[in-house]
Amino acid sequence: MSELPVIQKVYDLIKWYVPILNRLPQSHKFTLGERIINQLYDLLEGLVNARYSRNKLPLLEALNNKLDLLRYQTRLLHDFELISFKRYQYISEQINLVGTELGGWIKQQKNL
Repeated sequence: MSELPVIQKVYDLIKWYVPILNRLPQSHKFTLGERIINQLYDLLEGLVNARYSRNKLPLLEALNNKLDLLRYQTRLLHDFELISFKRYQYISEQINLVGTELGGWIKQQKNL
């Protein structure tokens, strides 16, 4: 069974983002960093669960909210000057790609 593109995108985002978050200063690593990591893992877990669920729409809409929160948390990292603008830009692009895929899946489910 091939992987859904949105699941692969989140998986790749976790692989790239978590090592950066683990290098945050201790004052942010165990607060904002940990929250972002948990959001990422929750997002991946939720997408996998939605893939096998009969009633996908409520799960996908909740994941869309998590993704929005992840955007704000990432912006805070940049505003606190904990990541460079270049990294912020890259992460934002990846989150937006996940959002596009997730939005398409939500739209498809609404049309069923």
